[in-house]
Amino acid sequence: MIIDNRAGAGGTVGAAVVARAQPDGYTFLVGAVHHTVAVSAYKKLSYDLDKDLIPVTGMAYVPDVLVVNPKVPAKTLPEFIAYCKANPGKVDYGSSGLGTTRHLAGEIFNARTGAQMVHVPYKGSGPATAALINGEVSAVFEGLGSAAGHIRSGTVRALAVFARTRSPAFPDIPTAAEGGVPDFESLSWYGLWAPAGTPREVVAKLQSETAKVFEAPDIKSIWFQQGAEPGGEASDKYAAFVKAEVGKWGKVVRDNNITLE
Repeated sequence: MIIDNRAGAGGTVGAAVVARAQPDGYTFLVGAVHHTVAVSAYKKLSYDLDKDLIPVTGMAYVPDVLVVNPKVPAKTLPEFIAYCKANPGKVDYGSSGLGTTRHLAGEIFNARTGAQMVHVPYKGSGPATAALINGEVSAVFEGLGSAAGHIRSGTVRALAVFARTRSPAFPDIPTAAEGGVPDFESLSWYGLWAPAGTPREVVAKLQSETAKVFEAPDIKSIWFQQGAEPGGEASDKYAAFVKAEVGKWGKVVRDNNITLE
């Protein structure tokens, strides 16, 4: 297997390469949630996610988590909301970039709670987390897997996971619903696509083999330590999930007038 890392433009550069590739069963896209945001956020894409790529299966589903600098006086999500309301426009949150799901999660949070946090975009989750630890920003919405080490070491404080249930890897972190913000789910997820025209039997084979891999105990252990749920589901189920994510994030993009070049 050859990994061709085509970074840039929220993953759309790599997606475009696969969309134009020969559908011979030898080229696939490992993509993520940001592809469903790109559909609405970018003025122009050189490919159509729905028509040019075939959803194969999911790979991992990781809930996003709200983490704050330990110096922030709030110890719980309700306390943090109250803290933001008492300091309107003075509490800032970092994200991995403009138009990312972590940016949009913050906008949803503001709209649902009246927090009025100020967004500070960084070039990736690493710089955003570093800024949080250094006290440049008060909060960050981050994938639980990426934040896991910092949560365990105490360099950041986790207030809530944005999932329907608590994470088995971090059972002490309450859900957003438990903190008074219901119906707020934000996942960092990763999945596989194939170029349109790839034979059905090839797509089915890749899906079934991927599902087998995720049943391996060592892979399950790695995913668990990162707070992730393994994928491997049937292609039609994954396709329906992708479609729902396009709709969900598209509404947030439109509501906040977010446009990317």
